[in-house]
Amino acid sequence: MVSDSEVSLRGVIPPLVTPIDAAGDIDRRSLERLIAFQLDAGADGVFLGGSTGEVALLDSARLRTVTEVAVGAVAGAVPVLVGAVDTGTRRVVEHARLVAAAGADAVVVTAPFYIEPHPAEVVEHFRQVAAAVDVPVIAYDIPSAVGTRLTPGIVAALAAEKLVIALKDSSGDLAHFREVLRRTGGELPTLTGSELLADTAVELGAAGIVPGLGNVDPHGYVRLHRAARDGDRATARAEQERLARLFRIVTVADRTRIGVTAGALGAFKAALALRGVIADPATNPPLLPLDADEIRAVSALLEEAGLRAVP
Repeated sequence: MVSDSEVSLRGVIPPLVTPIDAAGDIDRRSLERLIAFQLDAGADGVFLGGSTGEVALLDSARLRTVTEVAVGAVAGAVPVLVGAVDTGTRRVVEHARLVAAAGADAVVVTAPFYIEPHPAEVVEHFRQVAAAVDVPVIAYDIPSAVGTRLTPGIVAALAAEKLVIALKDSSGDLAHFREVLRRTGGELPTLTGSELLADTAVELGAAGIVPGLGNVDPHGYVRLHRAARDGDRATARAEQERLARLFRIVTVADRTRIGVTAGALGAFKAALALRGVIADPATNPPLLPLDADEIRAVSALLEEAGLRAVP
C-alpha cells in the first residue's frame, strides 16, 4: 500500500473495467493482464470499482476480490483507488472499510443518492465517511448517475475541511470544472473523467485524467496527457481527435435492444477482448452483451485507430 502522504493524484488514472468469467466471477488473470497493460503504458494510478468498473453491480465479495487482485498486481508501483459508492452513509462506510482493509490507497465516494440530499447533508456524508476510514477520500461528481451535483460550493467546503484529497469530475461541464478550480484555488487536485475534453481540461488546470476509454488505449491517453501538460497543444489535440474517433465504439450498440450503459461498457470490454487483454467481454447482470455485428463494428474502429492485439 502507498502511504497516505505518498498518494499522488496526477497524470493518467484509468477507471478499469471489471473482467468476469462466464459464471460471473471475477476473472483474476484478465484483471492482472489489464493492470499490467495500464502500467506498461505509463498509467499513474488505477481506479477500480468506478462506473466503468460496474460498481453498482458488484457485491461486496466481488469488490473485495477486485481490490485484492489490483493491490497485488500493482505491488505499490502506483496508487490503487477503489470506489465506495452506495445510497447512504452507512453503506458507503461499510464498503470503504472493506476496500481499505483489502489494501486500497484511497476510496472514491459520490454524494448519496435516491434521497435527494441537501448540500449540507452531502457535506455531512463526506464528513462521516472521512472520519470512519483510515485512508484518504476522493470526491466523485457524476450527476448523470447520482442525480446530485457536487457543486463548486460543496467541493470548496469539502476542501476547506480537508475531508477529501481530490475531486474526480465526471460532470462533462467545463464551466463547472473551471469554477471548481477557482473556488479551491487550484489547491485541490481535480481530475477530469472526460474522454473527449481531456486535452482542454488539462490546459485549464486538471491535475489528471480518468478516461474510461483509457482501458482500451492507455498509451494514447498517456501521450495526450504528457503533451497537454508540456504545452504541446498540437500533439495533444491530434491525439484527442484520434481518441474521439475511437470513442465511437460506445455508439455501435443497438439502443432498441440494450441500454446506454451496456452499450458503452460492453464496447470497452469487447475492445479489450479483441486486443487480447481480457478473456471474456461479459458484463454483470442485468446488462446485456454486444452481439456479433456490434463486436465487428468495434473491431473496425480499433483497426481504424491502429490498435491491434497486445503481445
